[in-house]
Amino acid sequence: MLDMHAATRTPTPIRREDYRPPDWLVPAISLDFDLDPARTVVRARLEVTRNGAHDRPLVLDGAGQQPLAVRVDGREVNDWRQQDGGLVVPLAGEAHVIETEVEIAPETNTQLMGLYASGGLLCTQCEAEGFRRITFFPDRPDVLATYTVRMTADRETFPVLLANGNRTGAGLLDDGRHWAEWHDPFPKPCYLFALVAGDLQANVGGFTTMSGRQVELAIWVREADLPKTEHAMSALKAAMAWDEQTYGREYDLDLFNIVAVADFNFGAMENKSLNIFNSRYVLADPDTATDADYDAIAAVVAHEYFHNWSGNRVTCRDWFQLSLKEGFTVFRDQGFSADQGSPAVKRIEDVRSLRASQFPEDAGPLAHPIRPESYLEISNFYTATIYNKGAEVIRMMATILGPRSFRAGADHYFMRHDGEAATCEDFVRAMEFGAGVDLSQFRLWYSQAGTPRVAARLTADPGGGRATLNLAQSIPSTPGQPDKQPMVIPLRLRLFAWGSGAAIGEEQLVLLDTPEKTIVFEGVGERPVLSINRGFSAPVIVEADRTAADLAFLSRHDDDPFARYEAMQQLMLDTLIERVSTGEADHGPVVAAVADTLADPALDRAFVGEAVLLPSESFIGDGMLVVDPEAIHAAREALRRDLGRKLESEWRAALADGADAPFALTPEAKGRRRLRGIALGYVAASEAKDGGAIAFRQFERADNMTDRMAGLVTLVNLAADEREAALDIFYNRYSDDALVIDKWFSAQALATRDGTLDEVIALAKHRDFTLANPNRARALIGAFGVNQRIFHAASGRGYAFYADQLLALDRLNPQTAAKLLPPLGRWRRFDEDRAALMRDQLRRIVDTPGVSKDLFEQASKSLE
Repeated sequence: MLDMHAATRTPTPIRREDYRPPDWLVPAISLDFDLDPARTVVRARLEVTRNGAHDRPLVLDGAGQQPLAVRVDGREVNDWRQQDGGLVVPLAGEAHVIETEVEIAPETNTQLMGLYASGGLLCTQCEAEGFRRITFFPDRPDVLATYTVRMTADRETFPVLLANGNRTGAGLLDDGRHWAEWHDPFPKPCYLFALVAGDLQANVGGFTTMSGRQVELAIWVREADLPKTEHAMSALKAAMAWDEQTYGREYDLDLFNIVAVADFNFGAMENKSLNIFNSRYVLADPDTATDADYDAIAAVVAHEYFHNWSGNRVTCRDWFQLSLKEGFTVFRDQGFSADQGSPAVKRIEDVRSLRASQFPEDAGPLAHPIRPESYLEISNFYTATIYNKGAEVIRMMATILGPRSFRAGADHYFMRHDGEAATCEDFVRAMEFGAGVDLSQFRLWYSQAGTPRVAARLTADPGGGRATLNLAQSIPSTPGQPDKQPMVIPLRLRLFAWGSGAAIGEEQLVLLDTPEKTIVFEGVGERPVLSINRGFSAPVIVEADRTAADLAFLSRHDDDPFARYEAMQQLMLDTLIERVSTGEADHGPVVAAVADTLADPALDRAFVGEAVLLPSESFIGDGMLVVDPEAIHAAREALRRDLGRKLESEWRAALADGADAPFALTPEAKGRRRLRGIALGYVAASEAKDGGAIAFRQFERADNMTDRMAGLVTLVNLAADEREAALDIFYNRYSDDALVIDKWFSAQALATRDGTLDEVIALAKHRDFTLANPNRARALIGAFGVNQRIFHAASGRGYAFYADQLLALDRLNPQTAAKLLPPLGRWRRFDEDRAALMRDQLRRIVDTPGVSKDLFEQASKSLE
């Protein structure tokens, strides 16, 4: 049953400063499920103890269910009352046993929170506040309990019954039903509870821990999908070994289960020993998954496994501390992925993602610190700031402390807070303990929103052998935080000699912890060029006085891979912004720098592919005071066309490199495929007569989804005859594979050609489109929202269509609807006509009767 809030009712914010410990603790809970899609009965037995000296009643959260019975110490009671969907039970004394019985209807739960039905399965999602939709309980992360779970279900419909922990019993019943019982010995918050029932098959494996314990691993899927689980299983084993080697963390139970489900609001969920995954992050084979899919599966499998310690064994005291587990775990999974492939390419990918999602968030009406001060709906704070910026804050600490001290701090954190609900402050204190340093000022990263800007000005006196670098930091105002204090910004930097290209001295780590700082370099014999924020050592925007020639120089000579990539990207960005602003720009330096990069045999092909890829249209817009979508698109296409024409032979050579080699998932093979896809785009952009034919040939002959999708994506942006043929072939070939059809929808929604808006509107009426499945909604509606040129059509039709879809989705799944709203909230970056049209749609959403609290919060804040 949906919890709807009228727009006329302003929800009460939850504030961090109002936190107080729970009045009652629940050391143990037993749950008995009589499972049925239409009517599931849940019986709960809670052992509760009073926490401190007070006379307050026991308050159990609930949502949507009605109590069938309430007992205290085995006796029916009538002095309880319902309040805001939950139960209030007056209790005397210090300890009691509370029993409740409720019924719920999983098959009508379209929110996909709590217990719900998906493709014949019954499964759960309890983070952040889904457990209250299953049974009455103090639904907060600082109430930790041990769980015993019994499930009874029809054994033909639901032959597999899974829950957290270890299975302690199972058996058959006379009525065609069966039962299973599970026990998790580790106390956990209720958001980590999980249950799955269904007709599933398992890919079973094993892992021997560093202490010699045997752990059974199982990935549960539909029988037809079993062949697609090998990559996920390999990733799980690699993650378990990596966490032992890198952090000394060993798995602690006899079983580790993963279940893939088709309908899921998130990527995956780290429920203790029973991870539930969106199927897109489990299933892969060369014909249906791209290289990016393979990488994402490995990263997400690792992320959820790493949560066993950074999130489960040590959990959050309250939801304001969400980045405690998510930021730290993203940092850990980034390290794992870097070690599995190319560290340089992984760093580029992570920073590109940060800039695409988190930087705009920091610059808009929804800006918030990684530890927020208040919220209306906690699901709205599962953001890029909490995850991606949170990871960057951990990375900065690791950079400042160094590997040895950071590991000592992590060891202390896990040891000191094992089995506890901790805070961000606890983590920072552990780092201080491990390194013996004072991080008082660094804590501002947890409380101040916004992306700092660092101005860097280098002056040199080669005759005197000296160069001087002046640094200045500024932090823009954000909602509720007009004035900011100076941050601690770790900047890795180095100088290079213009004439020889050689490095001048060693790399330095400078801590910019004041509004301004000056650094003097000695032994500078020739004109220096500044390489700054190497490795993206801080999540800041650097404004350095470097010329196009300086950037081209660094793109050839910098010995830091990320800085080399960054120089190329900045050169491209400066050129594109000049073209947008003045109508003219010299493409020569970019063409020469790209040619040099393509010709460098020392660079791996994956890095080359990232370096020669132009900045996205949205990233170009982020560098402008007022975004002009049409001018940005025209400027980017003009530069793509020039690069395609002037480097035609190089692109065609890249297309041929490894094209006939059999599929392999090695870093080298993946790098060649990545560069082939980018080269194909440049050939098509050159308006070569055979561009469409080349793309279609790659599409048809590909033995893997990466090359096939590169062909399809190229074709959907062309007016070539092959375009419709490719779309039809792709659809007919994969019509029974939902994850691949998601790619078909996204490719069309992201096309920048004229007519895309009408095509997207038509696709929303396609027989295979549904808002009920979050993956499908994100594939079409979410992809359309980030298509800068088409979404921001001057007519405003894109905005109206988008708002229509969000309102329709909100009636089914408020959480997913709210997560898709941000593109409408960036109206301040656009011209007044577009801004007015976007505001109109936001007001329409806010004023819609029955709009959910989730969507209301995002839309109303976007209007402030």
